[in-house]
Amino acid sequence: MNKYIITLIALVSSFAAKSQFSISGGDYPPVEIEAEASSGLDKIYVIHDNRNVTASYIASSPNVVWHRFSNMGGAYAEPVQDLHKDGNTYSISLGEKDMGYIIEDGDRRFYYWVTNYSNHQLSIDGLSVNQESDCTMAILDISGTATPIMYYTINGQGRELSRELRIEYISLEYDKDSQQYEQQSRVETVSHTSNTIYVPAPLCDTEFSITGDRFLQAWGLSQEATSQYYNAIAVEAVTSATQAEKDSPNEKPEETSLGGSAPCEITFEAAVTDAIVFKEWQVSRDAEFNIIDLRYNTLDFTFVFKEQGTQYIRFVGADADATCEFYGETYQVFIGESRLECPNAFSPGASEGVNDEWKVSYKSIIEFECHIFNRWGVEICSFSDPSMGWDGKYKGKLVPAGVYFYVIKAKGSDDKKYNLSGDINVIKYKVNISTVPSE
Repeated sequence: MNKYIITLIALVSSFAAKSQFSISGGDYPPVEIEAEASSGLDKIYVIHDNRNVTASYIASSPNVVWHRFSNMGGAYAEPVQDLHKDGNTYSISLGEKDMGYIIEDGDRRFYYWVTNYSNHQLSIDGLSVNQESDCTMAILDISGTATPIMYYTINGQGRELSRELRIEYISLEYDKDSQQYEQQSRVETVSHTSNTIYVPAPLCDTEFSITGDRFLQAWGLSQEATSQYYNAIAVEAVTSATQAEKDSPNEKPEETSLGGSAPCEITFEAAVTDAIVFKEWQVSRDAEFNIIDLRYNTLDFTFVFKEQGTQYIRFVGADADATCEFYGETYQVFIGESRLECPNAFSPGASEGVNDEWKVSYKSIIEFECHIFNRWGVEICSFSDPSMGWDGKYKGKLVPAGVYFYVIKAKGSDDKKYNLSGDINVIKYKVNISTVPSE
């Protein structure tokens, strides 16, 4: 590496090492806090108290001037008169008041703010849960003092220096893997307190504790208080709806998220928090649930939808005295009108998987009965599920080509009755020998 570059790096490193501000003395080390860039400050220091505490600065030039400023900002800064110099180190004894400092070192300026914690003492004497706590917020009453701690930017703008008081308690959180609520620790951080703190209402019985603040914690002097045991009233639930799949290629359902072609089986499930005592699934044809057709006092139930139209389903939960209620997502299930159509020909045994089974095309058929006869009136097949069909066999053998007859009685989700009868043409195609590959 070029020797001039090495020399430059050494000079920069030396300058950075010597151009520093520090605080020493006292029984506890200062707490250093990185200042927001918009404050104009290089750093913020919080000292436990000012007894025997000194602020020092190691200069990099012979021309060093100190100023101090209050909440008026740097524009109203005053020169520091009681500055002590020892070589290239400048120092002052810190006073009782919170104060900002401007240090001019040659053509460079540094800005610092020093807060004397003894002016903002924290005292936590007790913690209790207010009886006005409701379904959304727990109200905590603190006995003691935790007023805001302010510092000031170089422009004299007041900003709060958070105490970072920690409120800890237990609540519930839904776990997707286990599909149930599980206990989780919660931590809320507050910058200060005017003797009342609001936190999200816990979903299980718990006690609250307050610890802090971050400055006392750094000095090993943290204070703490714990509330009495709190009985949760807040309620919450997670619900789901799972529709049973059908493997019926000849069924032509409606395009809808839930429902489609009847009969349609859907399972509704709810996972609930500890305080829920009253639990009910409601089924209604009214989207506003002014009239409720069915009620299920369980966490889960399975329902087979058979009627054409739209039905609405939701879960309702509440605590023991119905102070807190939960209304879940409204599921909309649509069942379309019925349809039933019958083909008049197929070719069993001619080409496997291609038109080799006679099946009706349908949707929303809830009752079905089909009988197939030959020309002499002999019943050769019957079935009661519209998804089933006739494979062209009678007593295990393919029937001869010709005309057969079907009779169908069915009922749709819309209460439509079907009385159908007609011909079934069984077609036998001859295999072209020239197309069969030779061995």
